[in-house]
Amino acid sequence: MRVLVISDIHANLAAFEAVLADAKDKWDIIWCLGDLIGYGPNPNECVALLREHNHISLSGNHDWAVLGKLDIATFNHEARSAIEWTRCHTSVETKEYLDQLPSMLVQGEFTLAHASPRQPVWEYILDPYTASINFGFFETAYCLVGHTHVPVWFEEEDVQVTRPHLPDYTNPIQLNHHRLIINPGSVGQPRNSDPRASYALLDTAAKTWSYRRVSYAVSHTQTSMRQHKMPARLIRRLEHGW
Repeated sequence: MRVLVISDIHANLAAFEAVLADAKDKWDIIWCLGDLIGYGPNPNECVALLREHNHISLSGNHDWAVLGKLDIATFNHEARSAIEWTRCHTSVETKEYLDQLPSMLVQGEFTLAHASPRQPVWEYILDPYTASINFGFFETAYCLVGHTHVPVWFEEEDVQVTRPHLPDYTNPIQLNHHRLIINPGSVGQPRNSDPRASYALLDTAAKTWSYRRVSYAVSHTQTSMRQHKMPARLIRRLEHGW
């Protein structure tokens, strides 16, 4: 099975459309790791576009916040402002769809979690120590996570050694040896100083994972955000990838 793996669209329709165009006919199903909405100006359009395709999806912390399942006092000022705007501009249909999504599930050899297998909605796996702890919270060979907006993969070499790896955009990862925790990065708000949308292509038969980046019309998303008077910092960060 060929899988388009995406995460953290964050209501950025231009970025999502660019990913779908770049991936073209290279996939059979989408696995979305959550945070479809929040931050960006097109929550309903992004959810509707995902639902046009064969897919499964998780719910992330921003999805939960818009639904009132999280206390937004824990979010920073700009994120709270974006959540409040999104609550007012998200349709009942969109909210009903998001409300029935799990935050974690298993697909064959792959555990899918928005944030981490230990804390599926909120924990950030950014370092080998946190990754090493999380290897004990899933039973499959591989775990796919989002939430950090940073493409990276962690390899469990043994119970005492977890090694981080940065993406290689020219050669696929062969999924044959150690257990892995893999993050495809963010479609709609990358945070590794690269503003291009980040995603991955997974072939479960060949057992390969390929990282991909694609440019999109950042200025188009920014213009829409300005029209809705969204926080300036959220608008500016898109062009810098932080």
